[in-house]
Amino acid sequence: MDSRYFTEEHELFRQSLKDFLQKEVVPHIEKWEKTGHIERFIWEKFGEMGFFGIAYPEEYGGMNLDLFYTVILLEELQKVNSGGFAAAIWAHTYLAMTHVNKEGDHAIKEKYLTASITGEKIGCLCITEPFGGSDVAGMRTTAVKKEDTYVINGSKTFITNGVYSDYLVVAAKTNPELGNKGISIFIMDRDTPGISATKLDKLGWRASDTGEIAFDNVVIPASNLMGEEGKGFPYIMQHFALERLIMGINAHARAEFALEYTLKYMSEREAFGRTIDKFQALRHKIADRYTEMEICKEFNYSVARRLDQGEYVVKEATMSKLQCTKMSDEVMYDCLQFLGGYGYMEEYPLARLLRDSRLGPIGGGTSEILREIIAKMVIDKKDYKPAT
Repeated sequence: MDSRYFTEEHELFRQSLKDFLQKEVVPHIEKWEKTGHIERFIWEKFGEMGFFGIAYPEEYGGMNLDLFYTVILLEELQKVNSGGFAAAIWAHTYLAMTHVNKEGDHAIKEKYLTASITGEKIGCLCITEPFGGSDVAGMRTTAVKKEDTYVINGSKTFITNGVYSDYLVVAAKTNPELGNKGISIFIMDRDTPGISATKLDKLGWRASDTGEIAFDNVVIPASNLMGEEGKGFPYIMQHFALERLIMGINAHARAEFALEYTLKYMSEREAFGRTIDKFQALRHKIADRYTEMEICKEFNYSVARRLDQGEYVVKEATMSKLQCTKMSDEVMYDCLQFLGGYGYMEEYPLARLLRDSRLGPIGGGTSEILREIIAKMVIDKKDYKPAT
């Protein structure tokens, strides 16, 4: 236990979560990986345990705990070896629910946040578009005001929980001529007429439902607008700091899990009369990768503390995602190699870990986009501001 960041209460929570995941989640992972459908009962069990509410206000059923409980949740989710299951959980808890909590009014929170915390409702966040990718400001989905309603038209893609969720948090342009100053955020129920979803077939994250969603003259009440009209872009940018840090934490935890598994394997696997953890070429490569993982983990804990204290850590969170996901990919590549032919077999964990890890440098802003964002801050001295 690192007492700079984690208390005894944190560690008790970690142990409770570990036990829960081993008992309730791990026995079902293989089935969910094959079907691409996480059954509803586990969402309700997460809700019963309070895991969806750890970061949210008590008024709506949450526990309002510090960010290091979230760090623990993210780290332990990576150890069930299903990036898709982990993604489905955190996309609901920290993408969709973050917007509901931060921009939703009391009525929206009572309807959606409360039910999200209990696991009764599952949410998804719809930002990325087929022609936009990382270019959030270039989105084409529109929301046209008509009396006391908005009419939504457009499409979104690569949406985690995009098929089986109960509600959608959707970014759309209310004033297209204003570019990124014309984006607003809405919430809508899955069964609203005009919403359709197509399930996408992916290289990794196979347990989660990733969807392409179409909006065909979807009419929603004007009261489903979250926050102020036209403030959607700064809302999205503000929450990207949390999303990017989450993906950085996922990466260091995934890499740590892979390294620990690989070290155990190497301590048991013999070649030329000794275990392979005695061969210098392998030992030194492990030393390098372990060092990189620990540096990433320490950086993420530091950024998490600053974010928990209310700092606007967009630069640091962007650096976290960029560096940690790169590190994780390199760890997976090497760890699979250390297992030799067994690393390539599906019955061993590294094949899935390699596939799941590869999404890291793509989702939530590609590494190429992140480098440009960092360059703007470091070289051009651009100062990103939180939404006011």
